Order: sequence, then C-alpha cells, then structure tokens
Amino acid sequence: MANAVNYELIEGVARLSIDDGKANALGSPQFAELSAGLDRAQDEASAVVIAGRPGLLSGGFDLKVLRSGDNAAVSKMIDDGVRFMMQLYGHPQPVVVAATGHAVALAAFLLLAGDYRIGVDGDYSIGLNEVAIGLEIPLFGQMLAKARLSRQVHQQALLTATMYSPYQAVAAGFLDEVVAQDCVLDGALQQAHKLAELDGRAFAATKYQMRNADIKRVLAGLSATF
Repeated sequence: MANAVNYELIEGVARLSIDDGKANALGSPQFAELSAGLDRAQDEASAVVIAGRPGLLSGGFDLKVLRSGDNAAVSKMIDDGVRFMMQLYGHPQPVVVAATGHAVALAAFLLLAGDYRIGVDGDYSIGLNEVAIGLEIPLFGQMLAKARLSRQVHQQALLTATMYSPYQAVAAGFLDEVVAQDCVLDGALQQAHKLAELDGRAFAATKYQMRNADIKRVLAGLSATF
C-alpha cells in the first residue's frame, strides 16, 4: 500500500506513523518510506517517534511476500528490512517507539531498536513469534535481543516464541514504560522532547560508539544472514 507511513513534524519531533489499514505489514515499500523519514528527520527535527495506529504497531514482515515463492522478492524485502533496522538502531537522534498495540516479530525488534519504548496499557501481545511460525531468528534479531532483553528472558523470548503482556514486556526489556491508551502518543512526544534536550553531539557520538561495531557486523554478513 502506498503511503503506509505518514510523516509529521510536531514541534521539532518527527513522528512516523505506520498505518496500512490492515496488519501494518512491513515490506520493501514501507522500509523505503521509514528510511526516508529518518533521513528527513535529520534535516529538520531533533528527535523521532515511531508509532502504529491504535491497537497495532505492526504484524512484522509482510507474510504474503514471505510465502509468495518469489525468492527475489523475499530476498529484497529481507535485505531492505535488515538495512532499515540497522539504520534505525544507529540513527544519531533520539528515537522513541510507541507500541500502540500488538507488536509481533519484526515489530518487536522495532521496539528493541528504539532508544526509549513506551507502550499502551491494554490486552495485546509483544514478542518474537518467528520460531512458532517456522522462521529462524536472524543475526540482526539475535544481536538486538542480546543487547536489549533481560538476561532472564533472553533465551525464552527467542527459542520458545513467548508472547508478553505490556507490563511483562517492561520486565522483559521490550518496553520502558506503560501508559494509558489516551496518553501513549503524547507520552512518546514528551519523552522525545526530553531526550532532545540532551547534547545532540554527545548523544550521537555515544550511540555510535555503543552500537556501530554490531551494526557493521550485521551488515557485513547480510548476504548470509537468512
């Protein structure tokens, strides 16, 4: 679907909202839109918020493409997805990801790639269900999980496809806080503004030092990742 990602500049914060009217599936067109949004944010914003629509952040990679039998299309989508995830993880500005609802598979990795993660209080799930649906956890996903998930749940989350409620997701390391449904977008923007008050040069340099070696390792092995 064209224009599945909406870009808004709100008082110096770039908000990228994902909404395709369906499962918010992420494929090559969506990765291109998200990537362009991050590039644009560097020119005109001081921080970034990524959010879905009420009830759903994303269902992850576009399963129609994964199951299409078109190997070229599958390879391109995965390549585009990994490159975007590493762009997001290394983005020099503060990134807040808002779990507006279900965040499954790649969407859960979106949370792990954010600098601050805020989730709405509600009856929905966050987790990595790849093994349950016959997919391997790729290198970039293993790296993000190791970096961000609690040691107590790390193997459980990856190997047993355990799904977590919002408050369980805080303990696991997918989220930093849970707020009421009508507060999640405003809360994400407030947190983005707060992070934007940090010294931008120091923030970007420190993030680079912390993450660049892992990002380079993932990108260097991209052709063998899947």
